[in-house]
Amino acid sequence: MSVQIRDLAGVRASDPGRVAALAAARRAPDGLVGSTGRLMLVAADHPARGALRAGADGLAMADRSQLLERLATALSRPGVDGVLGTADVIEDLLLMGALEGKVVIGSMNRGGLAGTSFEIDDRFTGYDAAAIQRMGLQGGKMLLRIDPEDPATARTLEACAAAVSQLADRQLMAMVEPFVSHRVEGRVRNDLAVDAVIRSATVAAGLGWSSAHTWLKLPVADDIDDMDAVIASTTLPILLLGGEVAEDQDTQFAAWQKVLANPQVRGMVVGRSMLYPPDGDVAAAVDTVVGMM
Repeated sequence: MSVQIRDLAGVRASDPGRVAALAAARRAPDGLVGSTGRLMLVAADHPARGALRAGADGLAMADRSQLLERLATALSRPGVDGVLGTADVIEDLLLMGALEGKVVIGSMNRGGLAGTSFEIDDRFTGYDAAAIQRMGLQGGKMLLRIDPEDPATARTLEACAAAVSQLADRQLMAMVEPFVSHRVEGRVRNDLAVDAVIRSATVAAGLGWSSAHTWLKLPVADDIDDMDAVIASTTLPILLLGGEVAEDQDTQFAAWQKVLANPQVRGMVVGRSMLYPPDGDVAAAVDTVVGMM
């Protein structure tokens, strides 16, 4: 599929109401899992936080037409259930007709821009629960980084708890992506030691007035053999985070497959490592990940 930015921009300029009309008419998915019995989502909410890097290319995700083409390819592959994105990306995909029958999760807090002094103060600058319901989306996703030395963590915790409650009120999925994070030489780094991943998961699971609709989006810990301890820390459904593009993708895929063997892991949310694989073959990367499911 060749995506013409000028065509999408033309519709946005001349007929902006088409977005809401398409959202209202969109065929909803039958549930949150598809043919694999698990949930497979493509993540595309990185650009709104200024995180454009994929592998060695610092601006890989800056070319919107290329990003949309890669997303359309991924969404067309068997076993891919849907997408996670900000409103701009989701609306482009709506205009392209790529979201029929797909699970669509709206990204909620993108205010903690990558590389900024206020990165931990992750304000809700995207979807809110009311808009997610109005647009017919299946849920909302929030990033929760817990920095023990940054007081802004408290504001982000409070905002995430409110969002979980508001989504639960509407019986919509709340996808929480937690990390324990620290500043290292001025940059925010996520701690993937098993005890840090466990701690972040237990904090995220307790947010809001109800966890009935909460799913956790968790990374693979540094020690893959300790992932059973991470999974044992919660009864909530777990989605595995794809993470950065790996130079050795075979090793990365093997680690994912090992974790997916646990039935509590209900699926995966993969972005850059599947949309920008080292060999450039998006369809093959998607098919490999779906095969693990």
